[in-house]
Amino acid sequence: MKTNKITKGILNPISFSVLIILIGSVTALHYANIIPIEALIALNLVSIFIACSIHVADQWEKAVVLRMGKYRGLKGPGVFFIIPIIDRIDNYIDQRVRVTDFKAEQTLTKDTVPVNVDAVVYWTVWDVEKAALEVQEYEKAIEYIAQTGLRDIIGKHELADLLQERDKIAEDLQQILDHNTSPWGITCQTVGIKDIVIPQDLADAMSKEAQAERERRARVILGTAETEIAEKFARASEQYSENPVALQLRGMNMLYEGLKEKGSMVIVPSSALDNMNLGAMGGLVSLAKANDMGTNQTPVVSAGQQ
Repeated sequence: MKTNKITKGILNPISFSVLIILIGSVTALHYANIIPIEALIALNLVSIFIACSIHVADQWEKAVVLRMGKYRGLKGPGVFFIIPIIDRIDNYIDQRVRVTDFKAEQTLTKDTVPVNVDAVVYWTVWDVEKAALEVQEYEKAIEYIAQTGLRDIIGKHELADLLQERDKIAEDLQQILDHNTSPWGITCQTVGIKDIVIPQDLADAMSKEAQAERERRARVILGTAETEIAEKFARASEQYSENPVALQLRGMNMLYEGLKEKGSMVIVPSSALDNMNLGAMGGLVSLAKANDMGTNQTPVVSAGQQ
């Protein structure tokens, strides 16, 4: 990873423009015989000195200024001035939210399963002075701490917990990172688990296990449905045994439903005709449909009758 230090050139667009204007003005005065050559050289040096003292920091940046190697303070954002030669800008620190990718490869879980985990952390510098003085390369330090913390958390959890509780694991990792980076003036706002890769053989085995579990649940649901249906039929039989009229009405309704469609044929056992008195009902329904449809009758055939 490249260093987190941001350095800019000695001259920026503003200082360069000021330098051109000053040197041009001094040169024009010399050619107009207003100032001698000695003054021209001296004023040009002063112009360079003034131009080198002008610096610009972007809106999201703070400039760390050192004077003779000692911390002087923070400058920016916007235009600011330093004393050339005596002062120098060590770093421009970005205070925006930044993102760092990290991963743990071939890390064993608590149940000794090797996994590859990819994660991402969002962090920001809230105290520029601490970030500049307490840690040398905070971006690299954050990456190493995040990777170490992720490996430690993986080793404390089983594979099933990693797959099912990503949010909780990410929250625990975020707290670990924030605890370690707060003394540096850095806060880790969010940690996200992007991907968890397990060995292909284990993935196939887990897929077969899940499929078998789904089949088992389907069989249990089907058996439960059959049991409920049997219970409903048992209750219905009790009602019909105590009320023969209700059984006849039910038989008439079933016969009517079967005869509603044109050209349909309903075959019922002869015992049903005797027990539920469906014969008369079938004749009446057939006669009615014959009157409605003419020759397009719907016959009722009794099983067992010739």
